[in-house]
Amino acid sequence: MTWPAVLGVDGCRGGWVGVRLGGPVPIVYVAPTIAELVEAAGPGLECVGIDMPIGLPDDGPRAAEGLVRVLLGRRRSTVFSTLVREAYAAPSYAEGQLVQRAATGTGFSQQSWGLRHKILEVDSWVRGGVPVRVVEVHPETSFAVLLGAPVAEGKKSPEGQQARRTALRDAGIEPPERPRRGVGEDDLLDACVVAWTAARVARGEARSHPEVPETFSDGWPAAIWA
Repeated sequence: MTWPAVLGVDGCRGGWVGVRLGGPVPIVYVAPTIAELVEAAGPGLECVGIDMPIGLPDDGPRAAEGLVRVLLGRRRSTVFSTLVREAYAAPSYAEGQLVQRAATGTGFSQQSWGLRHKILEVDSWVRGGVPVRVVEVHPETSFAVLLGAPVAEGKKSPEGQQARRTALRDAGIEPPERPRRGVGEDDLLDACVVAWTAARVARGEARSHPEVPETFSDGWPAAIWA
């Protein structure tokens, strides 16, 4: 299968891991920042897919998360809610909670707060102007579209990883070797399926959730693609 030149990106302990399609074999990259990762993947990319919220709301929840939760059914818990922009800017978890509750009436988990630095890094990067199309992708949603149903097993279990590897191979993507410490097997497989979705975006085959992306004060179209 001939793939367009795209990059699928996922966060990892070492920073960011990316899988590029478009050559004879998928190539994996690791970098401490998203800007360095995309630069390392080289010129000519048609689309970059990232497993990280892009387009931060000013108040209330985004439509994207609610729509893909319906699609995922019992795997809906894999979708984290995106906080309002002001909450991410708060200097502490406690202060962020106050901001989020004032804006939406609900709080958020420590796990959601733990994504804060990477979310703000991507936000700063895309708002600074990027020379390539960048879209938000949720790996579990992409696997559900690829397979026709959500993967039953968790992504960190041996059974879940094998199911995801098999799905990717059946789609024509041979996952590359995991590069080094700081990148989990689940991170690598997520980056692969994000690349699969980025290729669908480049070909005009993917759907956005919602169909018409929302736009907040940052001006970035907020939607999850699959």
